[in-house]
Amino acid sequence: MRKISTNLFLFEDTCNVYVIKAGETAVLIDFGDGKVLQHLDSIGVEKVTDIFMTHHHRDQGQGLPIAVQEGIRIWVPHTEQDLFNHINEHWKAREITNNYNMRQDRFSLLQSVTVYGTLKDYSTHVINGIPLTIIPTPGHSIGSITIIAEIDGKKTAFTGDLIYAPGKVWSLAATQWSYNGGEGIALSVLSLLDIKEQSPDQLLPSHGQIMEAPSKAMDLLIERFAALMEQRMQNPRLFKLRENPYEAITPHLLKNNTSMSNAYVVLSESGKALFIDFGYDFIGGIAAGSDRASRRPWLYTLSKLKEQYGVERIDVVIPTHYHDDHVAGINLLREIEGTEVWCPENFSDVLENPQKYDLPCLWYDPIKVIDSCR
Repeated sequence: MRKISTNLFLFEDTCNVYVIKAGETAVLIDFGDGKVLQHLDSIGVEKVTDIFMTHHHRDQGQGLPIAVQEGIRIWVPHTEQDLFNHINEHWKAREITNNYNMRQDRFSLLQSVTVYGTLKDYSTHVINGIPLTIIPTPGHSIGSITIIAEIDGKKTAFTGDLIYAPGKVWSLAATQWSYNGGEGIALSVLSLLDIKEQSPDQLLPSHGQIMEAPSKAMDLLIERFAALMEQRMQNPRLFKLRENPYEAITPHLLKNNTSMSNAYVVLSESGKALFIDFGYDFIGGIAAGSDRASRRPWLYTLSKLKEQYGVERIDVVIPTHYHDDHVAGINLLREIEGTEVWCPENFSDVLENPQKYDLPCLWYDPIKVIDSCR
């Protein structure tokens, strides 16, 4: 056990396992092969209540069956839940011949584990009196998260494999999500910029060194990723779109230029806004595959919308049809922004009960409709 601060410890295993101590209990960030459980008594911990996983790779969680046996609650990124609790089905369905899917889901667990709960983006979970906030940080994998917590007076970001050391990543290959794509490079840049705006005091990665000068560490990696994107001629407008994601068509109508499909914002004088469609906000490319872990909506441009156009509330979203690129982010709007869903009557049941329908491009989770429009 390496002591980082009074209540924060590092155990080096197949990945860095972080122990957040609260008296005689602890929560772990990632789990490795489980050897950490044999060393907790050295720091006065009698019980691990919860494990928070930053992503699904085997070096992070190959020991999770031990945690299940011990009755420890396992929390996993919402996007990657099937790569934990339904991995057996995933292995049966994974392409073998004529495979153009370069995602590193082949580095997943070898057997399914029972999951206690999923870590939804932007949610906060209070464990042993410690608030842990979930920030979406796709890059190393599509569903990767960063967990932010205030520990011993320091704002600490557990970044998974988003960054390894100043200017470095654990695996550049992991950022390739299709046969010749660098989707994870662009999304890593966006994720790093987002974490930088959170102003953490320290970065604690799943592999590599603790970084106590986070901004410098992330700036160097962003600079190197930007040079790589330029050489590969990918995402040339990334930084410009991040600064100005919305285009004014009229004084009260905006277009989101970062989304996969066209999405629009109707502005009111009251500070409320109405969205027409909300699928994949700020997309850096499409990953191969169509399983749940291949698609990741987020609310990346909403802060700019509020800052630049005086929007105070996303009041309503109206989907034009049920395809995922038009509805994927709607549940996030509902849960985080309190947005109501108004839907044409002829496909409202498709949104609310997708498993009943044999239709293309359906979202994985039910979307609750407040009002059906005729």
